[in-house]
Amino acid sequence: MDALSICKIWGLNGRTDPESFKACVPLVTHKDLEPCIQRVADGAFSPILTRKPITTISISSGTTQGKPKFVPFNDELMETTLQIFRTSFAFRNKEFPIENGRALQFIYSSKQIKTKGGLFAGTATSNVFRNSQFRKAMKAMQSECCSPDEVIFGPDFHQSLYCHLLCGLIFHEEIQLVSSTFAYSIVLAFRTFEQVWEELCDDIREGVLRSRITFPSVRSAMAKLLKPNPELADLIEKKCSGLSNWYGLIPELFPNVKYIYGIMTGCMEPYLKKLRHYAADVPLISADYGSSEGWIGANINPSLPPESATYAVLPNIGYFEFIPLKENVEEHMQDNGNVSFLSMEPKPVDLTEVRVGEEYEVIITNFGGLYRYKLGDVVKVMGFHNSTPELKFVCRRNVMLAINIDKSTEQDLQLAVEEAAKLIAKEKLEVIDFSSNVDVSTDPGHYVVFWEISGEVSDEVLTECCNCLDRSFVDGGYVSSRKVDAIGPLELRVVRRGTFQKILDHYLGLGAALSQFKTPRCVGPTNNEVLQILCDNVAKNYFSTAF
Repeated sequence: MDALSICKIWGLNGRTDPESFKACVPLVTHKDLEPCIQRVADGAFSPILTRKPITTISISSGTTQGKPKFVPFNDELMETTLQIFRTSFAFRNKEFPIENGRALQFIYSSKQIKTKGGLFAGTATSNVFRNSQFRKAMKAMQSECCSPDEVIFGPDFHQSLYCHLLCGLIFHEEIQLVSSTFAYSIVLAFRTFEQVWEELCDDIREGVLRSRITFPSVRSAMAKLLKPNPELADLIEKKCSGLSNWYGLIPELFPNVKYIYGIMTGCMEPYLKKLRHYAADVPLISADYGSSEGWIGANINPSLPPESATYAVLPNIGYFEFIPLKENVEEHMQDNGNVSFLSMEPKPVDLTEVRVGEEYEVIITNFGGLYRYKLGDVVKVMGFHNSTPELKFVCRRNVMLAINIDKSTEQDLQLAVEEAAKLIAKEKLEVIDFSSNVDVSTDPGHYVVFWEISGEVSDEVLTECCNCLDRSFVDGGYVSSRKVDAIGPLELRVVRRGTFQKILDHYLGLGAALSQFKTPRCVGPTNNEVLQILCDNVAKNYFSTAF
């Protein structure tokens, strides 16, 4: 289907009003558009989805569904990206002004591939980082990365991460913000620092990059920055030796840092506790709201903690609709005279028709050829900025555990893990990362939660953690099903240290970029390789006796 024939096929006949658009153009998912996007990737010459040709393909991380998606990317989408960046920076800089500084940005670009049709394809973040406008925009916003391009575009993320840390230390007094696309990447960076800080000090002291960095382009770029500096090495050693369990590491290393910035909502919230440990009193600011498919809103309230972050929709970067997830039953019964509507999805409403306090699924129409595209994100309307709604991200609609009549969301899982993790926090231990799946090989099926823990925990405590997890799932369908044994006892599987690193390495091996990585919280049937990694690394398992 090409852009010129869309009006004829959908019966728009040149009409551009919202009513005609919604009446004629159907709601779609990525699966519906895959044939069109594949034609673009394969080099079809006629305009497809957009009148202007698509020049680049974004590849999603694939961590949600286990399979990366191709998403069209073009200059107009790059401009909306920069508009989001500029808007949020304007509000952020009023609250936390930065001047003549540098940014320690843990950003990484994956290798670009060429599609059958000759288009460059890379992760959405890589397409942004490689765009010539990105560095100009960062410089204009006084947020230029302290690392050279050779580090950002390095072929091995382990080596790039080490060099990012080294660059940050070299410019430690100039660093005014620490950032990455996701909070996970920042936590990973400073967990790595705990392991390699002495090596970093040796490099700084001697002015020689150690042999672990093997790529000539990276070594050459770092050689221009790295000079012998025994005083700085001594200072870093003194600071690190004086910390208690690495608390406050970030402000100790970077005394002029104003804030830490990255996406910290949704599946990133579990990393906030560790990030606050490293940050001490340095503010955490959640970055803007978007996806591989496009941007939606900017964080214009940077003083709010990440757990309360809201995003003002920018109405000029796309056309947005919202599917209500709760309807007034009595109204519909009066209007319909029956209850058959309960099996029907409510009609989408426009940007100005959403109600404060209600939850919705987001639909986007953007400049990249996505028309009435169901994003799968659930948001809650928290208020309005002028006439545009401010949204709070709730969860992914299609990421859930379900066996019987239960529908436990990613947020339900996160809250249950947080509650159970309090039991090991008493022993100064933490859940490094977690995931889950539904095991239907048993009768009845049951939830399985995978934990990687920072140290040894007794069987007694872990048994209680398992019971606490089971009790903490609050979905009514789950609770009632557990009580009548329609769902079996929850199983906690403790995996060996480094298991989630293996999952990360798995995705990086498939071409994903660390900047875009999200730990899959619910491992479904399409994600067999990740499930196998988890199952192969189980050290202990426990079954709940809570019901």
